Amino acid sequence: MNMKVLKKYTLCGIIFVSILGTLLHFAYEWSGENVIVGLFTPINESIWEHTKLIFCPMLIYSLFSSRKVKKNYPCVSSAMALGSIHGVTLIITLFYTYSGIIGFHTSVIDISIFYISVITAFWLVHNLTLSCKVKNHNTFLRVLILMMICLYFIFTFVPPNIPLFTSP
Repeated sequence: MNMKVLKKYTLCGIIFVSILGTLLHFAYEWSGENVIVGLFTPINESIWEHTKLIFCPMLIYSLFSSRKVKKNYPCVSSAMALGSIHGVTLIITLFYTYSGIIGFHTSVIDISIFYISVITAFWLVHNLTLSCKVKNHNTFLRVLILMMICLYFIFTFVPPNIPLFTSP
C-alpha cells in the first residue's frame, strides 16, 4: 500500500467528519429532541456539547475505515484515538483563547474553529500513523476514548455547573 492510500484515507476523513459534524449540529432539533440522538449530538450551545461534532464523526470514521488501512498501517487506530482527543481539546482551547482575548465570540470564528480542528486532527492522525509514535499507547488511548464516551453520556444530562458546560 502506498502513500496515496493513506492520503486518500486522510482526505476522506476530513470530508466525512466535516460534513457529518456539520449535519449533527442540527440533528437533535431535527429529531424532535430525541434523547438517544442527544447522546451523540449537541443538545445546547455549550462548548462541551459542540465537541461532539468532531468526536462522534471521528469515532465512526475510525471504527469503519481504519480496518481498510490497518493491515498496512498498524498504527492507524492509536493515531485516530489521539487525533480525536486532540480535535476535542483544540476546539475548547481555541474557543476560550480567542473569546477571552476579544471578550466575545462570533459564529464565523466558532465554525472556523471546528474545521481547523478537523483538519489539524487528521493531519496529526496522518503523521502518527506513519511514525507509529503512539502505537505502544493503544490500550491507554482506547481507555481514554471509552472514558470520553461515558463522560459525554453523563454530562449530556447531568452537566457540571462550570462555563464549559453552559451556553456562552
